[in-house]
Amino acid sequence: MPMSISSLPQATPLQLLNNQMEAHPFCFVCSSSNPMGLALHYEAQPDGSICARFLGHSALEGYTGLLHGGLIAALLDGAMTHCLFARGLRALTAELNVRYHQPVSASEEMQIQAQLDQAAHGLFELQAELTQAGSVKASANGKFMQTHE
Repeated sequence: MPMSISSLPQATPLQLLNNQMEAHPFCFVCSSSNPMGLALHYEAQPDGSICARFLGHSALEGYTGLLHGGLIAALLDGAMTHCLFARGLRALTAELNVRYHQPVSASEEMQIQAQLDQAAHGLFELQAELTQAGSVKASANGKFMQTHE
């Protein structure tokens, strides 16, 4: 039986940062300790979602001027993970489905947002979107398995 998402705790911004650092202190997507990483900063939103802004650069391109598709998937996956961190939960990606709607410019700011849809028996279903210039450029849904570290 699915548990009520609203019954899951919400973390403070400091707890969100601490959860992230304890769970994966050298993460390519979010850690400021990784000199080759992206160092994204996620912010918990009042509605329970999380959000981050990111500006790419040419070293992250696939095709000329476009952000690499694998990096787009990593950004969406990372956002969903942080949505769980914002609720004090740690989980590993069990399934990730990405849909690329439009090319993503590597040199324009983008916003990555994620929200939790369902939770049951240590399995969480989330969705995420990457938007740029007001348009959804990529979206994902994922399933995450809770860890008990």
